[in-house]
Amino acid sequence: MAKTLFEKICDREIPADIVYEDALCVAFKDIHPQAPLHVQLVPRKPIPRLCDATVEDQALFGHLLLTAPKIAEAAGYGEAFRLVVNNGAGAGQSVFHLHLHILAGRPLKWPPG
Repeated sequence: MAKTLFEKICDREIPADIVYEDALCVAFKDIHPQAPLHVQLVPRKPIPRLCDATVEDQALFGHLLLTAPKIAEAAGYGEAFRLVVNNGAGAGQSVFHLHLHILAGRPLKWPPG
């Protein structure tokens, strides 16, 4: 299978403005930001959609959820941020490599959309 855009970013084959990385994930600024802070938090493991994850991915997902607040804090947004996961094209997913959007720095209304 061909590498996804996000796999290529994780492997440094495509440039990105990386703000965080560790052995399990990479975070980089979105090229079309929807808020002053808009970062993609991407697992290095290529999982196409959230619904494609298995029980084996449980620890990885926990790691992503514990890493997101660190990124928001380091960017100066403290505890005021939103996480978004789009699952499938009908939900707005355009890159089929699971990722969390970290958004902060502007009023975020409910419901989103």
